[in-house]
Amino acid sequence: MRFRSFDNLRLFDVVARHLSFTGAGAELNLTKGAVSYQIRRLEDELGFKLFERKHRSIVLTERGKRLWHSSQIAFRDLEQEIAALRDEGPGRITIGLSTYFASRWLSPRLMTFMASHPGISLRLQPVIDQIDLRTESIDMMIRWGKGDWTDMEIEKLFLCPAMPVAGDALAQQIGVQSLETLLPTMTLLQDREDSVAWRDWHKMAGLSYQSARGGLVVPDPNVRVQAVIDGQGIALNDSLIAGELTEGRLVRISDVELEDYGYFLAYPKGALENAALRDFRDWIMGEAAESSSVL
Repeated sequence: MRFRSFDNLRLFDVVARHLSFTGAGAELNLTKGAVSYQIRRLEDELGFKLFERKHRSIVLTERGKRLWHSSQIAFRDLEQEIAALRDEGPGRITIGLSTYFASRWLSPRLMTFMASHPGISLRLQPVIDQIDLRTESIDMMIRWGKGDWTDMEIEKLFLCPAMPVAGDALAQQIGVQSLETLLPTMTLLQDREDSVAWRDWHKMAGLSYQSARGGLVVPDPNVRVQAVIDGQGIALNDSLIAGELTEGRLVRISDVELEDYGYFLAYPKGALENAALRDFRDWIMGEAAESSSVL
């Protein structure tokens, strides 16, 4: 019997990535029930189960894993062929990153890459969240964190420990009292709702973390830096704020830092088969190795 439900294979790919009908529905603007129904239709046509449905979760069956692996390869090959037909082939790549990292680290170095790779068309796509690369047509992302993501291939670019900083006025207040005394009353700025950075820092500092403490989510790191300068709370920032520290607009308020945090390259499996992307990866890794001691 000829297979006809190719549209549902893309939906299956999204569900397999989230391992959640609800999460897949949110990405696709569908209800949980609609996603579940389409998956059941797909399973009926295939003649085998793709997921084992648990009480509050789903897991891929062995056949589901095999099909997901095959579908990912097929989708990637198809997208690469479409890009080639659009004359956006292997010489055109898109890198997703924050404007914070782009302006403070990448931009001063970028012309060396452009000069040495004139045949590569490079597009920098500003992003402020850990988006799905495939749905956004991004070839590689530069992410900040611990590098413990499981949805992509991950390579450490360089470590850039995070430290708590405050604006000048708040720092002076901390100087009069103590950080441990004032910390429970302070607003902790975070990059996203489920961030564990502050929890990790409290553990490193030997302090109890109160998850109910007031917090402010500011996804854009440049805006978060300005929010701290404006006295809206304290944040964990890395050494790329050296200029603000030198000028006194930001003040480091503790010697404790998240030593294993830094910047990482994230890309789909097989992405480095693209020669242009591989050239960019090799170049930026070289730049990071040369400049890691002087950021």
